[in-house]
Amino acid sequence: MSGILDLLNSDLGRQIINGVSSHTGAPENKTADVLSSAMPLLLSAMQRNTSSTKGAEGLLTALDSSRHDGSILENLGSFFDGGVDNDSLQDGEGILGHVLGSKQSTVQNALSQKAGLDSGTIAQILKIAAPIIMSYLGKQKRSRKINSSNDINDLLGNLMGSQPKHEQNLITAVLDADGDGSVIDDVADMFLGGKNKKSDLGGMLGGLFENK
Repeated sequence: MSGILDLLNSDLGRQIINGVSSHTGAPENKTADVLSSAMPLLLSAMQRNTSSTKGAEGLLTALDSSRHDGSILENLGSFFDGGVDNDSLQDGEGILGHVLGSKQSTVQNALSQKAGLDSGTIAQILKIAAPIIMSYLGKQKRSRKINSSNDINDLLGNLMGSQPKHEQNLITAVLDADGDGSVIDDVADMFLGGKNKKSDLGGMLGGLFENK
């Protein structure tokens, strides 16, 4: 199975990079750099959450939404034509809020420093990348008939592929922001929004995309 970086290196990926660059005004090479770091990072955050049955079920429910059925990838021209529409940007903002939670600014700042782009531009790139990732996952879910917690977790792991060491370090640094060496507890906290909250990405995503 090809990974998310293989997608970016394909003709389709070049269309994505060009479209994001045109929308944000960021140079294509820097846009590509941001996406090559951001997409694996977002997949990593999702995978941490799908290690729980509830989190996996929530993501599966979200991917059943018609909004994330793969149609974005099948019609990128329409998606980017005249700039990405507000509905898609709001969808992306909602996805990022639930996936990254309080870590969103940390992610944006890390990518900003790495790519040499201002955090506002990074935020726009991420808002566009999020629905594209969900669309890609939704398409993979349907084509591979994925319906179980284990299968969606495996899919995310496979799509992340083998990351270069510097990218692995970035993901760890961003997601282990408190420096205790444990990425898992930080990701759990970002999804739970604090140890005392009982909701998680499963419930939040399920509610976010319900009936859409």
